[in-house]
Amino acid sequence: MKAKDDPALATLEPADWPDSGRRRRSIWAAVWPGLSAIALVLVIWEAVVLTGWKPEYVLPPPTTVLAELGGFLLDSKFWLAVSITLLRALVGFSLALAIGTGLGIAVSASRVLRAALGSLLTGMQTMPSIAWFPFAILLFGLTENAIGFVVVLGAAPSIANGLISGIDNVPPPLLRTAKVLGARGLTLYRYVILPSALPTYVAGLKQGWAFAWRSLMAGELLVIIANRPSLGVQLQYFREFANAPALIAMMIVILVLGMAFDAVFSRLAAVVRRNRGLGETRL
Repeated sequence: MKAKDDPALATLEPADWPDSGRRRRSIWAAVWPGLSAIALVLVIWEAVVLTGWKPEYVLPPPTTVLAELGGFLLDSKFWLAVSITLLRALVGFSLALAIGTGLGIAVSASRVLRAALGSLLTGMQTMPSIAWFPFAILLFGLTENAIGFVVVLGAAPSIANGLISGIDNVPPPLLRTAKVLGARGLTLYRYVILPSALPTYVAGLKQGWAFAWRSLMAGELLVIIANRPSLGVQLQYFREFANAPALIAMMIVILVLGMAFDAVFSRLAAVVRRNRGLGETRL
């Protein structure tokens, strides 16, 4: 129903109309920056190709790559590769979540553990995941366990450090008030400390996912398992056969999947901030 057809709506300002126009404008406001960035990348990419800097069999134009990407979407082997990679990512990140959360709580609660493991966790977080693979292959061979081992080592320290940082930043007056009211031990952690540390913990989860995804992609390039056509295996296959359009298309798939999960964690962080009355910081 339009405003002119309803006398009650005719008295409202356009911004107050209960129609879908505001929703469409809101969606467009959220989408257009990303679409503009994609368009800019495609224009620059096409311009570089037209300069002849590299032959097209090395650097194909966007249209060729997009056509290859469309072919992926119709290929059952591609979807099998996506499912294998995502399963590895979710299993590895879940283990890292459990281990990192447990370590974070233990280290924050014990001065001895903090002195013993605090700097070690930071060192492990800064260590490149690729450096773990020779040791992982030595321990587990060319198996799923080798990949999962490195994914967990890549993500768990970030998750633990995020939780430790969040707990360290709980306001002391809040802790004193909770203790005066009788909160101790697990009750203090469950109802006061962990909820207060949640925003920083979620930031640690987001960073941990980024490390897990990078570790997984490195692992799939190095650890080739028979009859397991993951995204990394496909990437390596296209490189060996110098199939540049398919190679770049697969890189785009990996990038989009990583961005999609990052958006999930960003949304979770936004919900946590909003529930605490924290809005977006604008400078």
